[in-house]
Amino acid sequence: QVQLVESGGGLVQAGGSLRLSCAASGLTFSTYTMGWFRQAPGKEREFVAAISWSGGRTRFADSVKGRFTISRDNAKNTFYLQMNSLKPDDTAVYYCAADWDMRTMTTQAWQYDYWGQGTQVTVSS
Repeated sequence: QVQLVESGGGLVQAGGSLRLSCAASGLTFSTYTMGWFRQAPGKEREFVAAISWSGGRTRFADSVKGRFTISRDNAKNTFYLQMNSLKPDDTAVYYCAADWDMRTMTTQAWQYDYWGQGTQVTVSS
């Protein structure tokens, strides 16, 4: 059974930082593209960042470029989202996801095969 478990969310002031983690089990983690998505109240789920199976390629939404970084540790079956210079608009539930297609880093949520339960990030102004 595949499980993705996010952690690290919380309340932070604008300009602050948070680091989200996603621990994976039940899959061959090192062969999956991994992604982060977020969903704010009343809005659709949107792509935030993705990282290739090796960690050699990354992709970011324009709204977070230069502020967020994504990384992974295949030995620990865990990947991360470092969020700096946070803004109130970053407030959302953040989800991690796994895509078995290691050839791509899609931004489309429907193409990801497994999802975590989400972690709340709240940025106060």
